[in-house]
Amino acid sequence: MDKTYLSCLAEFGIGGAHPGGLQLTKKLLTDERFDENTVVLDVGCGTGQTAAYLAKEFECQVIAIDNNPLMVEKAKERFVNLQKEINIEVADVQRLSFEKGSIDVILSESVLSFTDPTISIPEITRVLKENGRLFAIEMVLELPLNAEGRREISEFYGLGQIWTVEEWRRAFLASGLAVESIEVPDLEANSHDSETATDFSLSESIDEAFYDILSKHFVLTENYKDHLGVRIFKCMK
Repeated sequence: MDKTYLSCLAEFGIGGAHPGGLQLTKKLLTDERFDENTVVLDVGCGTGQTAAYLAKEFECQVIAIDNNPLMVEKAKERFVNLQKEINIEVADVQRLSFEKGSIDVILSESVLSFTDPTISIPEITRVLKENGRLFAIEMVLELPLNAEGRREISEFYGLGQIWTVEEWRRAFLASGLAVESIEVPDLEANSHDSETATDFSLSESIDEAFYDILSKHFVLTENYKDHLGVRIFKCMK
């Protein structure tokens, strides 16, 4: 197995690995009204924390995909005791199998940055229905990085690009999406909300190298906290 940041997340089975975790997801969806005919696709679903929340809280049809088989396996374990069925499969957001115009809402929580957005965003646009919506939580470049910093971040996280807010906005527009809003999320954790605490679905045996990767992630997060930020992009087709 490749020792990468994404495979590290899979080994530890970190639920809500995106900035803000499930707490931010709940805030994001507070005013949404999904019914039994609404098809919601969670791309890069990880261990299925968001998909499970959708199934429990909303009367909608939930589909979840992730390109990591271990993540999908752990998500299926999470879904076992749910009262509602979630369709989940191993799939790549850059090559979706869904028909054109078949999805009402797509959630992408810290996923597109780890793809080629010039491929994944048009693919998302293709499968969205007319007036369908995309909610994307993504890393953004707040301050310029020197060549060494850009290389360190790109190589560690496996990123092909580190985009500014404006670059993300242009990419969404270029694919045919209207950008409804761009929001700076409140990432302060609510210590009294036990349901939104980071959860783990640990593999039975975790290579020591993955602990080193997780430690370096925390170091990079601190070292580049002024350069890297997060935005919520709400878009409509």
